[in-house]
Amino acid sequence: MKQYTVTGMSCAACSARVEKAVSKVDGVTSCSVSLLTNSMGVEGSATDAQIVEAVEQAGYGASPKVTATESENDKANNRLEQLKAAQDALVDRETPKLRNRLISSLIFLVVLMYFSMGHMMWGWPLPEFFNGNHVAMGLLQLLLTVAVMVINQKFFISGFKGLIHGAPNMDTLVALGSAASFGYSVYTLFAMTAAQVNGDMDAVMAYMHEFYFESAAMILALITVGKMLEAHSKGKTTDALKSLMQLAPKTATVVRDGVEQEISVDAVKKGDIFVVRPGENIPVDGEIIDGTTAVNESALTGESIPVDKQPKDAVSAATVNQSGFIKCRATRVGEDTTLSQIIQMVSDAAATKAPIAKIADRVSGVFVPAVITIAIITIIAWLIAGETVGFALARGISVLVISCPCALGLATPVAIMVGNGKGAKSGILFKTAASLEATGRTQIVALDKTGTITSGEPKVTDIVPDETFFEGTGNNAGKLLAIAASVEAKSEHPLAKAIMEHAKTDEIAVAEVTDFSAVVGNGLTAILAGKMIKAGNLAFVSKFVKVSDDMRAKAVEFSKEGKTPLFFAADDRLCGIIAVADTIKEDSPEAVRQLKNMGIRVVMLTGDNEQTANAIGKQAGVDEVIAGVLPDGKEAVIRKLKKQGRVAMVGDGINDAPALTRADMGIAIGAGSDVAIDAADVVLMKSRLIDVSAAVRLSRATLTNIHENLFWAFFYNVIGIPLAAGLWYPLLGWKLNPMFGAAAMSLSSFCVVTNALRLNLCRVYDPKHDRKATPDRKNKTNKPNESEEKSMTKTMNIEGMMCGHCEARVKKALEALDAVSEAAVSHESGTAVVTLSSDISDEKLKETVEAEDYKVTSIQ
Repeated sequence: MKQYTVTGMSCAACSARVEKAVSKVDGVTSCSVSLLTNSMGVEGSATDAQIVEAVEQAGYGASPKVTATESENDKANNRLEQLKAAQDALVDRETPKLRNRLISSLIFLVVLMYFSMGHMMWGWPLPEFFNGNHVAMGLLQLLLTVAVMVINQKFFISGFKGLIHGAPNMDTLVALGSAASFGYSVYTLFAMTAAQVNGDMDAVMAYMHEFYFESAAMILALITVGKMLEAHSKGKTTDALKSLMQLAPKTATVVRDGVEQEISVDAVKKGDIFVVRPGENIPVDGEIIDGTTAVNESALTGESIPVDKQPKDAVSAATVNQSGFIKCRATRVGEDTTLSQIIQMVSDAAATKAPIAKIADRVSGVFVPAVITIAIITIIAWLIAGETVGFALARGISVLVISCPCALGLATPVAIMVGNGKGAKSGILFKTAASLEATGRTQIVALDKTGTITSGEPKVTDIVPDETFFEGTGNNAGKLLAIAASVEAKSEHPLAKAIMEHAKTDEIAVAEVTDFSAVVGNGLTAILAGKMIKAGNLAFVSKFVKVSDDMRAKAVEFSKEGKTPLFFAADDRLCGIIAVADTIKEDSPEAVRQLKNMGIRVVMLTGDNEQTANAIGKQAGVDEVIAGVLPDGKEAVIRKLKKQGRVAMVGDGINDAPALTRADMGIAIGAGSDVAIDAADVVLMKSRLIDVSAAVRLSRATLTNIHENLFWAFFYNVIGIPLAAGLWYPLLGWKLNPMFGAAAMSLSSFCVVTNALRLNLCRVYDPKHDRKATPDRKNKTNKPNESEEKSMTKTMNIEGMMCGHCEARVKKALEALDAVSEAAVSHESGTAVVTLSSDISDEKLKETVEAEDYKVTSIQ
């Protein structure tokens, strides 16, 4: 996605206009404009020149954001410039300008209000010159108003420019309202001079009350107040992104030719050796080659507890070395570092639009023309009703200045920006605004067992020595572990590593073995201290030694608990059993409980046998266990689950990529430094399952905030416009002064932005206020009964398939049919086994395949 900076936008109508103009450019496939960050994201083949030209023709300005060049070294060299440009784009320059305009305006406005309202309404004294000189008073008010209008000329330039281009915006409404007040007042002033010349003092006094100079100036001042408050609040919404950018280190200490030298971080190249002392920030992503330390990674993951690091461990830019001196090799520099990828992800998410924003966008596109039309109709209607020109004009001006398209345009993006920033601080990264919105609507969460519910690293859970083997009393469990560790030391099996790790923790000495031999799929043998040691499963070891019923019962019990029992024997006697298991993470049961309390059905997917899977599922507390699922079969399971509701798949983002892509929401857990996982919509940097419930909680809070903002924006306009038009005047005598209308308009956007900032107070890990999601009648999430799960299969014999690409074409064509839930295609056997979710004719299946230039010989 190409990023552009857009200038000249003042409201939602502007962003809608720019988006519409760029979308019409040949080669543009999608365009998203953010009023909040004054940025635009464009996808497609159109050139920068075409994009900029389209924006300029729409009446605005645009320029491409700084991007890194293709060369790896150039990427690094350009990184600081890129980061400075990004930081520069987020600097709040608007608030100081608006503050200066407001102060200047108030100096003239105070004098104007004294002469217009102070003297006329409360009889405040005036200089002798003005006593009885009403024309002079009118001229002074005119000059003071002109001064305020010149100070706030931006409203008129932007407003009338938009009108000329056929794209009226909020500034158009303000400019028309102020200009109408000023124009009518000038007309009244000329009429007053004519009455003065004719000696009609009663008419002169009457005209004094027809001046709206103070309204023309006050409207501009009040809108400026609102704009200033809005700009300040909008600046606050990007605080999270700014703080991430400020974390980026500026210098690094590298070792070149054996000498340490401090250089700019953008000069660090991949493969450089750099050193980090205690208390210093790590400059780039790297791998420790010497030294140990504890690193505070809270800047990236939100985890405040330091992480111990040793040689071969990875470290990330912007994290803090807390204790030891370390020497590292740079692995990722410039825009490839974890920090840079996070900044890019948060920035890109802010540039996209949530689906819920489409309603506001459609309304914003026609809002301003509709308001202008309503204002004209209001004036005409009151004139027909017999009211004075001044009364009718005041009602029309009130309609113009109370209407606020900005509140509509900001309702969604400000909440998305704050929500994304809040998530980034907690190590929860939403790739797009749509993913932030959709995560909270999840109805089913499918969890991959290994690495998600469990740690993904087998550990020793039980050691059961055979007491008849070991002579005397003592640490028989330790003796069994010593035998096991000595034999397993030469094995590369994951279970062997678990035993070695446990022996290391318990400080068990490992002896040397000879004649080591691994029996694939069964176990291993070796000679230890003159004895033939045999290790492996029950079937393997029982071939050589007698296993008692008690030991067999223990093994069965371990298997039911999801553990793998490993038997060890010396010569012809059993030494004992060591149980190894992929243990569940400490937070998994609590995370599953929280998801269930939110009304989400939790399903566990695993390739384990049913007995082991059910044991793990029971410990975790999931609603359903689907066992025996191979890695390439997870996608088919997700496809079936999607028929029951909105599905979020949680996996490691590598083996689970097809399932993550197929799910409504793909959540990659434990990404660590690899945050740019293509298949995932949400990336969790930590390996904590509790972050899944936190992501759902944050999404729901953001969605609620958006609903509140949209309600306020629509409610404000629905109530305010009829009131301003004088709809209630005949019944209740209510009428709105244009100045109060301008005050209301100035506060509306401020209220929306301030409400979005409340998301910073959201406690994403606090389940106290969790509520069950509203059931979706179209997608029931109850567990399907047997009749629902029944499906029909047909086997198609196909000629002409020669390779995997042929398989893919046939599979894609068949699965595009609504009645086909899955198609297993093999070019080797020349068949396609089609699983159907509803009836479909053989002719339709045949026609679909033959449209891809293959021949169907039969369907069974």
